[in-house]
Amino acid sequence: MLIEHPLRCLVLCAQVHAGMWRRNGFSLVNQIYYYHNVKCRREMFDKDIIMLQTGVSMMDPNHFLMIMLSRFELYQIFSAPDCGKRLSSEITHKDVVQQNNTLIEEMLYLIIMLVGERFTPGVGQVNATDEIKREIIHQLSIKPMAHSELVKSLPEDENKETGMESVIEAVAHFKKPGLTGKGMYELKPECAKEFNLYFYHFSRAEQSKAEEAQRKLKRQNREDTALPPPILPPFCPLFASLVNILQSDVMLCVMRTVLQWAVEHTGCAWSESMLQRVLHLIGMALQEEKQHLENVMEEHVVTFTFTQKISKPGEAPNNSPSILAMLETLQNAPYLEVHKDMIRWILKTFNAIKKMRESSSTSPVAETEETITEESSRDKDKAERKRKAEIARLRREKVMAQMSEMQRHFIDENKELFQQTLGLEASNSAVLDNSPMVSDVTLTALGPAQTQVPKQRQFVTCILCQEEQEVKVESKAMVLAAFVQRSTVLSKNRSKGIQDPEKHDPLFMHPDLSCGTHTGSCGHIMHAHCWQRYFDSVQAKEQRRQQRLRLHTSYDVENGEFLCPLCECLSNTVIPLLLPPRNIFNNRLNFSDQPNLTQWIRTISQQINALQILRKEESIPNIASSKNSKNMDKLQLPEGFRPDFHPKNPYSDSIKEMLTTFGTAVYKVGLKVHPNEEDPRVPLMCWGSCAYTIQSIERILSDEDKPLFGPLPCRLDDCLRSLTRFAAAHWTVALLSVVQGHFCKLFASLVPDDSYGDLPCILDIDMFHLLVGLVLAFPALHCQDFSGISLGTGDLHIFHLVTMAHIVQILLTSCTEANGMDQETPAGEEELAVLALYKTLRQCTGSVLKEIPSGWHLWRSVRAGIMPFLKCSALFFHYLSGVPAPPEIQVAGTRHFEHLCNYLSLPSNLISLFQENSEITKVLIESWCQNSEVKRYLNGERDAISYPRESNKLIGLPEDYSSLINQASNFSCPKSGGDKSRAPTLCLVCGTLLCSQSYCCQTELEGEDVGACTAHTYSCGSGVGIFLRVRECQVLFLAGKTKGCFYSPPYLDDYGETDQGLRRGNPLHLCKERFKKIQRLWQQHSVTEEIGHAQEANQTLVGVDWQHL
Repeated sequence: MLIEHPLRCLVLCAQVHAGMWRRNGFSLVNQIYYYHNVKCRREMFDKDIIMLQTGVSMMDPNHFLMIMLSRFELYQIFSAPDCGKRLSSEITHKDVVQQNNTLIEEMLYLIIMLVGERFTPGVGQVNATDEIKREIIHQLSIKPMAHSELVKSLPEDENKETGMESVIEAVAHFKKPGLTGKGMYELKPECAKEFNLYFYHFSRAEQSKAEEAQRKLKRQNREDTALPPPILPPFCPLFASLVNILQSDVMLCVMRTVLQWAVEHTGCAWSESMLQRVLHLIGMALQEEKQHLENVMEEHVVTFTFTQKISKPGEAPNNSPSILAMLETLQNAPYLEVHKDMIRWILKTFNAIKKMRESSSTSPVAETEETITEESSRDKDKAERKRKAEIARLRREKVMAQMSEMQRHFIDENKELFQQTLGLEASNSAVLDNSPMVSDVTLTALGPAQTQVPKQRQFVTCILCQEEQEVKVESKAMVLAAFVQRSTVLSKNRSKGIQDPEKHDPLFMHPDLSCGTHTGSCGHIMHAHCWQRYFDSVQAKEQRRQQRLRLHTSYDVENGEFLCPLCECLSNTVIPLLLPPRNIFNNRLNFSDQPNLTQWIRTISQQINALQILRKEESIPNIASSKNSKNMDKLQLPEGFRPDFHPKNPYSDSIKEMLTTFGTAVYKVGLKVHPNEEDPRVPLMCWGSCAYTIQSIERILSDEDKPLFGPLPCRLDDCLRSLTRFAAAHWTVALLSVVQGHFCKLFASLVPDDSYGDLPCILDIDMFHLLVGLVLAFPALHCQDFSGISLGTGDLHIFHLVTMAHIVQILLTSCTEANGMDQETPAGEEELAVLALYKTLRQCTGSVLKEIPSGWHLWRSVRAGIMPFLKCSALFFHYLSGVPAPPEIQVAGTRHFEHLCNYLSLPSNLISLFQENSEITKVLIESWCQNSEVKRYLNGERDAISYPRESNKLIGLPEDYSSLINQASNFSCPKSGGDKSRAPTLCLVCGTLLCSQSYCCQTELEGEDVGACTAHTYSCGSGVGIFLRVRECQVLFLAGKTKGCFYSPPYLDDYGETDQGLRRGNPLHLCKERFKKIQRLWQQHSVTEEIGHAQEANQTLVGVDWQHL
């Protein structure tokens, strides 16, 4: 009676696994699940096993096994003399055969559990610690686990404790977490030998995973893949008789029958899983006998004689071979390749036990013969493996030789085609290489002495139609998927946004970079018409959705958003791929000596004056064209200047359309206005996006101490190249007079012009944005100049002029003080020159500037302040002209100033720019310093940005998370009269605490009610926000009103795990590496991309009302 009820329960579980209770629904399946579940099994499954073990220890093993066969309804199968043939011939129903096979497997598994599960105190000679160790070893055998995952898989005692902490260090190593993931416990290699494939707490899935993991580990260690049963502790005296099941007659009959089925290999009366269990039982019996022999005293006789019984053949009438003989037969069976290592281990263990038994009676000669026999069989195996490996090697060599001969034959027949292919590959590799080889020793990016780069053909493949095409001026447009977004990542004044987008003038960017337009790309290329078809299909699909079923998606089609067809990266426009535009526009013969800076400024000023006069005359109505032509004849135009000339657009209609498309997208997103391709601000927004994107890349590279021209990611390199070339070519699709007008205003901010009154002073202009605008607008003026002055000369003089203005900016705003750190060595040329320039500035400002006696710290301030500008300029001209960077600035280091100057055609002594052009620079300095805003700054009436600008970073977080909780607990809702906030949320960008997810703090934004966090993203991050929900320990990413996701927080417990929701309650500490990763996502403008990927991976995020957070 002791065994009846637990045995019935386990047989029922076996029958369910065999599919014999299919019509009982999920109720029975769920009961069996909880029967084995870690939370319940201690009082159910484990107790049933112990009850069975108790009953079996008091019974005859054969009697017990007969009862088992009866309960499993397998008696008839194993009792018939020709059971194998009967089963295959009489039973033809596949379901019945499968059910019987599963029941046999479950019965063998139950026997393994009864004999092998000895780690319960009182059953085996173990303590509670050994039991916990074994549980942990088998859980970690499946895979490395985090602390929380491991705790969940272990049973708890009455105090809700698992006891894991006291033993975990003895069986596992702790692997600290990286930037993602959790801290993991990994099983120590020396504990792997305690792995039991048929551990009774494994589910079927866990057993399969554990087996696969352990075999993989053995293959990595170049061991055989056998998984033998571990050495088990001895039973307590009350349960010692349990082991006799393994050598009972019924058990041996079952083993012999299964092995016989495997040897005959006929029909479907057996399964490999059944054989594997039998091999495991044989291994357990051999281990048991070996332990008995090792531990027996001399006067005692070992009663466990399993080796002798498996050596005897079967009795009449079958006269079947012995179990040992069948194992030797199966060792060479080709259909049992997986089990060969296990069979080999069994035979090896059998021989070892045989030697132990015969050691006292066998002569040395017999031992030697046996050893020789064993070694000879091992040598045969080794020779056979070597022979097979040699055959495989010869076959491979033969095949490779045939392929080489076929290639050689094909090349001989198609020599011309092969030479063309080599030329094409060479050109492709030259295009793809970031630093193509140029013969010039000194590489120069701009000016008349610019290094001439050989023309390179560029071939790209469309990801949609897989067609390859060369990038040409007259060919169909190829485009890159791109994402344009407003950004405050570089901002020094987040409170100053674009107040009235319809009237805002983006001509001059303020040095505080309050709000810029960033462009990013995933780098995947498409035909323009393929992309248009793809986007139209996405739009049509969204429009077909019924309104009642429509939810927010990860992209907003109405705003032009779509997912890249290849990588599903969020995009909202496309950038056309172009050849270097400067090579197209600068194709005239330069037949005169190039002017110096003074002469060039005078010439450009004359051309601008002529344009202004003509524009005024054109604006007067009712004037005949003949009169205009007479006035043009009377007007004294500069030599070679033809303002009536309008250049032909070199680009194909397809490329022109894409130039307009991307320009309009940048304008629409950057100003948050409706698209209008004829708005004069479109070119300004394109130039501004180019400048801002380059500045953000330079800032990232500097913060991470990476070289400026190191190995950039392909997507970043392609984006910068395409964006710069687009910005340089956009003037061709804009009105020429509009672009010329922009150039005139930009130029007037540096060279005084009375016709432009309301221009900002140099303290309120970001010089790199000004440089990009001047350089990219200059071709609109230069195309009407036929005097022979090259476009490169104009680029050089513009760059020198802006550089001088930036130096004056730095000197006016630098906080230089004589701090007693003067060098003992005599002042160098640069220090004397900068000191003289500073004195000139003092004179021009009325001696308001502080007097500084030495120039070395002035020169140091100039060098430090101008480095970001030089780096951005180097990136800009590199992508504009295609001149590769010198190798000296392709490696990390700090001494790049001189190399940058050489690359940019600047003298190492930057102050010599003022000395070489002293005639004009004195006038320019006076005009810059006499501005009323400069005087106000020098008098302390206003602020100005100093250089170099510090990098923006996320706020500093406390080391201990409890400090944040204390801070949040004291935070009161600002709109509810001092009540505590239910969901305090910290902005990681500016440090503001907000009352999130609450009706009390909802505000109206663009006609919609939004939560405090969503409203804050628009005022702080131009629509993108990063927050920490303090009470949930959860990072929140928001983009716009409908996009958001939760991100892993930077706080980890001692086990390297996050605790989102603070459910476990372990102390949390700041992980600086993870916080840096969040900061890097923000600096790289990847928050929106991260949200898009998260929402695509988890559709439940789409249904969250992010605007109410």
